[in-house]
Amino acid sequence: MKVLVIGSGAREHALCRSLSLDPDVTALYCAPGNAGIGEVAELHPVDALDGGAVSALATELGVDLVVVGPEAPLVAGVADAVREKDIAVFGPSAQAARLEGSKAFAKDVMAAAGVPTARSYVCTTPDEVDAALDAFGAPYVVKDDGLAAGKGVVVTEDIEAARAHANSCERVVVEEYLDGPEVSLFAITDGDTVLPLQPAQDFKRALDGDEGPNTGGMGAYSPLPWADPKLVDEVLETVLQPTVDELRRRGTPFSGLLYAGLAITSRGVRVIEFNARFGDPETQVVLARLRTPLAGVLMAAAAGHLADLEPLRWSEESAVTVVVASHNYPGTPRTGDPITGLDEVAAQDAPHAYVLHAGTRREGDAVVSAGGRVLSVTATGKDLTQARDRAYRAVSRIRLDGAQHRTDIAAEAAQDA
Repeated sequence: MKVLVIGSGAREHALCRSLSLDPDVTALYCAPGNAGIGEVAELHPVDALDGGAVSALATELGVDLVVVGPEAPLVAGVADAVREKDIAVFGPSAQAARLEGSKAFAKDVMAAAGVPTARSYVCTTPDEVDAALDAFGAPYVVKDDGLAAGKGVVVTEDIEAARAHANSCERVVVEEYLDGPEVSLFAITDGDTVLPLQPAQDFKRALDGDEGPNTGGMGAYSPLPWADPKLVDEVLETVLQPTVDELRRRGTPFSGLLYAGLAITSRGVRVIEFNARFGDPETQVVLARLRTPLAGVLMAAAAGHLADLEPLRWSEESAVTVVVASHNYPGTPRTGDPITGLDEVAAQDAPHAYVLHAGTRREGDAVVSAGGRVLSVTATGKDLTQARDRAYRAVSRIRLDGAQHRTDIAAEAAQDA
């Protein structure tokens, strides 16, 4: 099977790494990719938002399957353009990807499907925002209705900060604050059958102790030793399957990766948000534990044969990923700084720990930073404590001027396990 992965982040590196280990994959390409992905896949330049360019590349390479990684190309209809060329594609249509592209649309789908979520108001004027903020009170939750690379949400006790974020967006969703721990649960679906993966927890705030600004994610771990063993079955029954059924009923079936961001509240499970693709950094830890070869699962979803698959096989090991970010992230990041120590990780920590590239590029023989979240280090172990130790040992070998990372990823879960 020849596979083309679209994207250039750590999520795509994790996907390419898993696909490169799959004996059924005979050729692996990535476009546009990054410095790390180039070690496991053949890179090709492409505008990931240009459906015509992506489908032309897929045709030229003669691939059997295209995996569209990021949300923006999905919302832009890249998966549709590939399907029009009769090439199998893992990723929802532009209409179905509105589940992530518009939070107001997602709320409408959840209401129709009876999916439990936070009460909310869609606001387009300052007066509407003020009324919604007053109705819910602090902590205030304000979400940009559109795509914002994981940074369009403000949760704050400061009403002026909430107003400022709302006024910077064309349309926002203001909703009640959901208490309790957060969980990410991915599911692969062909638009009918829904196949949940293992849950993970990520860390959105930039600083230890969940302090600082919201980010695209600073780390993650799986499994969740504190979670109810029935959680996945409950979410499948009350969230994932009803959502997929509702989208199919509307004539916009969702085929690809459905990501449910959940809060385990005092009143039960509630959906915080949906994404239409693998999430970063949770993908890194979930795929680290998946033992079933990935390509066949993605192809089954693309071809509509997910119900024919045998149950997925999972490692009993734990996985932890720690994101290494550039100076000033999540503000305007400093780029172009050299990254060293990557060879040391490969030589001394593999196979239990490895580096997945996100915002990197090659300059001659050097690898330099090229974005906010630069790398993620993923490690596995017999339990979370061992996985954490291995991840942070590998992080300590990496040198990037001004780099930052959290030191408490999975610490509480490991202590309580």
